[in-house]
Amino acid sequence: MSGRPLPSLPPTAVLFDLDGTLCDSEAGIVEHLGMALATVGLPVPDREVLRACVGPPWTDGFPPTVGVPLERTWEVIGAYRATYDDAAASLAIPFVGITDALDRLAAAGVPMAVATSKPDHLAHKIITDGILGRWMSVVIGADPDAGRHSKADVVGAVLARMEAAVERAGVVMVGDRFHDVHGAAAHGLPTIGVSWGTAEPGELEEAGAAVVVDTPSDLAALLLDAG
Repeated sequence: MSGRPLPSLPPTAVLFDLDGTLCDSEAGIVEHLGMALATVGLPVPDREVLRACVGPPWTDGFPPTVGVPLERTWEVIGAYRATYDDAAASLAIPFVGITDALDRLAAAGVPMAVATSKPDHLAHKIITDGILGRWMSVVIGADPDAGRHSKADVVGAVLARMEAAVERAGVVMVGDRFHDVHGAAAHGLPTIGVSWGTAEPGELEEAGAAVVVDTPSDLAALLLDAG
């Protein structure tokens, strides 16, 4: 699966992933996931294995390398949320250069939103109630009770919320993992991949990202100079 090429004009809106794209959340997620595995009596893999869990939704199961039986998925998620949720906002630190990039996009009049696989209440705790909230017109995360399980579900919900205000053909997704690319492609959107997240080498290109950038400054320049 792959997304469209980038639009020929600057985007009508930009949808951002959260963990690994806007915020450096890796250390906190890895630490609390390791704690959760230990709490439920499962082996705790090394850091490189656990960091692969940063980004993709866990509700349908963890990567096989983590060693969580499918039937124990929600037990691990529950143990994780018991410690992580209260600390989430303090553990999600914007990457260096992100706020400058958002300032540039806002100055150019580009609407911005967050589409994340993180639970919706945590997304709002981090973004809406945090320093990044002033740039984001819409923040939507995963919420199984609302029918939002996959990244595609979340992207679709954001697009539905913004539809009256933006031209769909010009919307661009920005993310750091393969599921960001696939979730955007499900709605015909192109994705700009960012290399500062947790993707393995070549992951974003293989998933179909239109381009991969190395710094937030490069991202802003690409978006604003797309025409």
